Amino acid sequence: MKDRHQRPVDKDVRATYERVARALAAVEGDKAEEWLEKFRWALENGATPAGRILSNAGAEEYKPAVSLINCTVSRTIRDSMQDILGSVVDAGMTLKAGCGIGYEFSTLRHKGAFVFGAGAGTNGPLAFMDIYDKMCFTVASAGGRRGAQMATFDVGHPDVREFIEAKREAGRLRQFNLSLLITDEFIEAVKQNADWPLAFPLHPGEKEDVKPEDVIYRDWPVIEDGYTLDDEGRVACRIVEVIKLASCGTPSCPPPTTSPSRGSF
Repeated sequence: MKDRHQRPVDKDVRATYERVARALAAVEGDKAEEWLEKFRWALENGATPAGRILSNAGAEEYKPAVSLINCTVSRTIRDSMQDILGSVVDAGMTLKAGCGIGYEFSTLRHKGAFVFGAGAGTNGPLAFMDIYDKMCFTVASAGGRRGAQMATFDVGHPDVREFIEAKREAGRLRQFNLSLLITDEFIEAVKQNADWPLAFPLHPGEKEDVKPEDVIYRDWPVIEDGYTLDDEGRVACRIVEVIKLASCGTPSCPPPTTSPSRGSF
């Protein structure tokens, strides 16, 4: 740890262990001295805490607005501009405290979907992820530590291929690691070489335009006003595209083909 003039506060690693051990023991009340000895022993014998603990425990005099938590999870990002941008603010403050943060972005409607309030189409969740990425880069640059973000995305979302391919674009989403959310139903569809529908919750304004065969019910992480539910609490989703899954994973597999309504994974 260094002060604001970049002068070392901890003279050596033993001083770091002492600072951390005292901070951890301080919450133990009248047993603080007993636990101080235990924490000293643990640190000196290979029990290494997470990075934010080593960096920030006992550092209140030099950086009072930081956290000892390495990893956090964002609140659910709801499918509205106000909530998307509000979550950016929350994330920025979390990153400023030194924590990493994870989000699920498949709660946001797919690229080209009509936004009834704005009377126009949306650029989709990947475009909003770019905003989070730039925010993280800026906050990390100010704080001297690279910001850490994790984005998860449902395998049944209409923009799933764009999510999978996003990092093929040089310099894009550099402050993220990306994780695909795989379901049991998807695995079974792969095994059976079955069709796999890509779908998003049906907006009330779309109901008159959608045929019953174009609707599938799925578990969804958030229930918005106007969503249609079945008896099991699953959400009615409009099928945007159906793709053919292939269980073959060898280089000899034929390349995928795509069309406006059907494609391959």
